[in-house]
Amino acid sequence: MDKEITYWQNEAITLLKELIETPSFSKEEDQTAEVLVNFFDKHQANPQRVLNNVFAVSKNFDPNKPTILLNSHHDTVKPNSNYTIDPFKALVEDGKLYGLGSNDAGGPLVSLICTFLYLNDKALTYNLIIAATAEEEISGKNGIEYLLAQDASIFPFTGKGDDFGIVGEPTLMNLAIAERGLMVIDAVTEGKAGHAAREEGDNALVKTIQDLSNLNAAKLFEKVSDFLGPVKITPTVIQTENKAHNVVPATCNYVLDCRINELYTFEEVLKILRENLRATITPRSTRLKSSIIHESHPIVKAGIEMGNTTYGSPTTSDKALMPFPALKMGPGDSARSHSPNEFIYLDEITKGIEDYITLIKMVASPK
Repeated sequence: MDKEITYWQNEAITLLKELIETPSFSKEEDQTAEVLVNFFDKHQANPQRVLNNVFAVSKNFDPNKPTILLNSHHDTVKPNSNYTIDPFKALVEDGKLYGLGSNDAGGPLVSLICTFLYLNDKALTYNLIIAATAEEEISGKNGIEYLLAQDASIFPFTGKGDDFGIVGEPTLMNLAIAERGLMVIDAVTEGKAGHAAREEGDNALVKTIQDLSNLNAAKLFEKVSDFLGPVKITPTVIQTENKAHNVVPATCNYVLDCRINELYTFEEVLKILRENLRATITPRSTRLKSSIIHESHPIVKAGIEMGNTTYGSPTTSDKALMPFPALKMGPGDSARSHSPNEFIYLDEITKGIEDYITLIKMVASPK
């Protein structure tokens, strides 16, 4: 084993323990941002901080070279009530490191950071940027989206040409090349109020129920993704303004949770729904778009050559906010995310660093 890699594997675990013991709920990541700045300073990596986002640029950065953005997040959700151990205590037991955020996404984050530091002084055909970002768990606007919007003089990643990203999330180091988009829609069906006993009015609730009963996503959205499957439209909330039992409701409000594959744009989904529903529909946001990095991309081909599996991820990450090719992969298991007594295996971190290094070298080593 390369002694230098072993050093960074140990540093990664030490850093993760400190991050676990530093609360970092979304929008409250200032303390972990400071931990990360200090860690980069310790290793002379010249960290930069924008809000609660911390990043570093590889030595000898050359604007004429393409760049690989290594990104993961340092915010966490709040611990649920089913924890039986202290979520802010880094506990190692039976080869597992327990603690809030250990798996999502502390393990991938520290693995990418130490991969960057190992490769920082190596001769590569790509520049590297490591970005530890905020607000991923709430899809906030002050995380990776804010960082990518900065001028190149502040954050020198354009996402153009051969630039691409690696997003660190727990995927068992498999290759999440596609990711569902998420669009939440507020819908309002209009009717006319009347007295229920006299069968007056135009019942907005009945019209809504009829629409939703006839809403067959499989027929409306026939294109099925090889990686993400069909578009899924799920009604999740419904209500009228009525408090009286004997009044026909004039309006009915409801919410649609739309999980969209890469074969449809959000605009196409909205058009189809408007043609098939009597409601007025308004998307809350169109930011979290579906995405795919094709299997022919060099980083995906390298991952496949290493024996990793490609798949479509049902969960949304900061990959959705990246308008350039990005591969989601990392140590840990998505099934453990947000679970009580969250943990990651220590050997997942050490192996993750080895695999990240191998993967990047396969693409970026001089031929």
